[in-house]
Amino acid sequence: MLMSVEQAEGLPLPGPEATGDELFRLGLLYSTGQGGAPLDYVSAHMLFNLAAMRGSVEAKVYRKELSQEMASEDIADAQRAAREWLAQG
Repeated sequence: MLMSVEQAEGLPLPGPEATGDELFRLGLLYSTGQGGAPLDYVSAHMLFNLAAMRGSVEAKVYRKELSQEMASEDIADAQRAAREWLAQG
């Protein structure tokens, strides 16, 4: 399992075989600060983005709602982290 700097204090990221549903559920944990994950919108956005790419319709909705509460710099960080995760897979 891979971890970015943002996840160093949180839960380990799933590997490249993760499904959209798995990524979505992990994004929910980060977006609410539950299940051992810190409240971290950047990580949640990244996970929702990856989940959406893997077919999760719910993740698209959550990503859009979350992005309305985030600074554009944080959204850019989340998108960069998603690209890095994809490149490592």
